[in-house]
Amino acid sequence: MESGSYEGVLLGMGNPLLDISAVVDEAFLAKYDIKPGNAILAEEKHLPMHNELASKVNVEYIAGGSTQNSIRVAQWMLQIPGATSYMGCIGKDKFGEEMKKDAQAAGAHYYEDDNAPTGTCAVCIVGGERSLVANLSAANCYRSEHLKRPENWALVEKAKYIYIAGFFLTVSPDSIQLVAEHAAATNKVFMMNLSAPFICEFFRDAQEKALPYADYIFGNETEARTFAKVRGWETENTEEIALKISQLPKASGAHKRITVITQGCDPVVVADDGKVKTFPVILLPKEKLVDTNGAGDAFVGGFLSQLVQEKSIDECVRAACYAANVIIQRSGCTYPEKPDFN
Repeated sequence: MESGSYEGVLLGMGNPLLDISAVVDEAFLAKYDIKPGNAILAEEKHLPMHNELASKVNVEYIAGGSTQNSIRVAQWMLQIPGATSYMGCIGKDKFGEEMKKDAQAAGAHYYEDDNAPTGTCAVCIVGGERSLVANLSAANCYRSEHLKRPENWALVEKAKYIYIAGFFLTVSPDSIQLVAEHAAATNKVFMMNLSAPFICEFFRDAQEKALPYADYIFGNETEARTFAKVRGWETENTEEIALKISQLPKASGAHKRITVITQGCDPVVVADDGKVKTFPVILLPKEKLVDTNGAGDAFVGGFLSQLVQEKSIDECVRAACYAANVIIQRSGCTYPEKPDFN
């Protein structure tokens, strides 16, 4: 494809959140009853936590939200202006303005809510491992009416690849359905992420409705095991689970489903056409690890950057591992000016 024909090729929809990231200790996690490596939605007991994090000396504010991270990384890897676009809901406030500045390059088209503040995500770093607590606020206000506006639906029409993280299932399943049905009807590639154990457990019905449309499903080993457990699959083997996910019923026969499961520093598992392949990741010495926040999102972003160029799965995984490796050596989902991937 000529670079002009990449315009708007990749569309993401999700929950734009401003990450409030700081290094904390075990006592902080215990105080708010959160587990390392997990991702949850904020409850009443977590609300003071965002302010406590904000008062820490080492606090950083970084544009986040899972899908937005992936789209930003894909745009960075592609280095073709205007190749991506993104939709989600923010508030009319300082954090919202901050987000607009950060996400401009990724083609963000925000719906701005008058009544709710921009969503935030508390990122608690202990020993390089991150724990996420999302307070969705305005992100939770996204509605399919916004999607149906002609200028926004035009982004859907233009895109050939559409990616939505599972977190959006908690906000606007009907928006997901509209886009998924459009993708199936027009032979576009529709992709989702398992995103978090709580999505697989507590939003199973919404997930079940969307999954038949998914041509690619991403996730990590913990999410994959939870997905298997709630379905009564008697296995914890990531390769078996990836294969079973790839063989679940599909709404359209145009594309076969490919499942991609990451396992931290263990090999990436790809189930495709009844076969499983594994790919080693780039190992990083412990002293170079800054934090794992955004690693999974960056992995997807790297993967998508090659997929939209119709590269092989091997190349997609190689780019995915490269992007994740860059992100874990930096704070949050941030990256240098240009990728060094060839």
